[in-house]
Amino acid sequence: MGSVKDYFSSLGYGIASLLKGMQVTGKEFITPKITEKYPENRENPPVAPRFRAILELKYDSEGRHKCIACGICERQCPNGTIKLTTKMVDTPDGKKKRKLDNYMYDLGSCTFCQLCVTNCPQDALEFNNDFEQAVFTRDKLVKKLNYLPEKEEPAPTPEELARMQAEREAKIAAAKAAAAAKKAAAAKATQDTPAKDTPQENAGNPSPDK
Repeated sequence: MGSVKDYFSSLGYGIASLLKGMQVTGKEFITPKITEKYPENRENPPVAPRFRAILELKYDSEGRHKCIACGICERQCPNGTIKLTTKMVDTPDGKKKRKLDNYMYDLGSCTFCQLCVTNCPQDALEFNNDFEQAVFTRDKLVKKLNYLPEKEEPAPTPEELARMQAEREAKIAAAKAAAAAKKAAAAKATQDTPAKDTPQENAGNPSPDK
């Protein structure tokens, strides 16, 4: 008796599943069909703005990017997709500054997690939605993001040069004054310290009570 009950129970479950599937199929029969005319509509493809296709550096109208080569994006990438090389340059005020030399990005190993974009302190990165990234060899998936020629830093004005020179001289004078004050304090501390008799001197001068 139990086997008959299980049989009809399984049969009813199968019929219900079939009807549910046919409901989905029937809904698709009456849904309006949309045909994308690709690649004819390549100039205006229906791609969602949030679609992540490939990482790129943001360039302004003058061809400058905001990357400061801090390396946060490289450290945050879980797949090692980003490789940065940097260089040191001299600034007009005589200091050393680290700048971006090569920004290499491997599209083939990118997981599109966007950790590099969200953690960038300069907002220098973004994902575009250009989905046409198919190539014939893997080597072409490795891209250099700083592809534009590097712009020269604007030369400082005479006023800025004078200000930097004054700041440099002020720092040097302050350092010299601090060193002189430290030296004077040490000399004064040496003079104020009373001289102590050595044990040899005390041995040659017996106490008056004896």
